[in-house]
Amino acid sequence: MFTKEFQECVENDEHRNKLTQVSTSKKKQSFEDALQNLEAIIENLESGEVPLADLVDQYEKGMSLLKTCHDRLNEAELKIEKLREKSDQPAFENFDPDE
Repeated sequence: MFTKEFQECVENDEHRNKLTQVSTSKKKQSFEDALQNLEAIIENLESGEVPLADLVDQYEKGMSLLKTCHDRLNEAELKIEKLREKSDQPAFENFDPDE
């Protein structure tokens, strides 16, 4: 039988492995991959089972993934705007949810 400390160590390693599947290659991470990894980090942080040492590291990775998501969305918006300009279609209007 395993000790409680060993079991906790294994569980923490499983969480860490799940979250470190973030691509470290130099190729651009897709919006979908970044979002999936961000959701895994959020789920892990919300579980309340993350040791403090890992909490800060995971928060930092999450913020980086959030920036990646924003960047990919902005890139897509700019590309669509350029395509519309080339086809002489009207530009985007700002969306106001209160209207």
